[in-house]
Amino acid sequence: MREPAPVPDEELAARAAAGDHGAFDTLVRRHTARMYRVALRITGSTAEAEDVVQEAWLSAWRALPGFRYESAVSTWLYRVTTNGALRQVRRRKPTVPLDEGDAGIVPGPEGQVVSAEQVDTVLRAISELDVGQRIPLILREFEGLTYEEVAEVLEVSVPALRARLHRARVALLAKLGDNFRPRER
Repeated sequence: MREPAPVPDEELAARAAAGDHGAFDTLVRRHTARMYRVALRITGSTAEAEDVVQEAWLSAWRALPGFRYESAVSTWLYRVTTNGALRQVRRRKPTVPLDEGDAGIVPGPEGQVVSAEQVDTVLRAISELDVGQRIPLILREFEGLTYEEVAEVLEVSVPALRARLHRARVALLAKLGDNFRPRER
């Protein structure tokens, strides 16, 4: 017997807005891990990331009745989480070290050949980027969002996002130095 298709996020959000706590619980189970990863990579702290996600869900619950479905529910949740993480970082200081052990990052196929030391160096360099460069890089490269989705989360145009990502990549390469430059053949 086949399992029923999962209920779309938009339907769950509509049910939750109407007071269906079970639908909201399903959204929470479906999206909390991704929201936590984003918050952790922005704040660099497990405790702060947990607080950010909890606050994001409270904000989402309160805002659901006014949600206009102009974007995907997942994109909206990324925006709520990103904004909460940014507020948390601004309360402290502009840059936050990112501990590789807390990041839960599993490198892609290219990254599997990179040594643990190099991964640590890259993560440290990313954590030293300006938060305005770090967030689009995290959402695009680590979370795999499309350019359009990241632009929507950050409420910027796609060309503006591409410019931010370019500056972030250039800054990251500058921080990494010659050790990470492609070798001439």
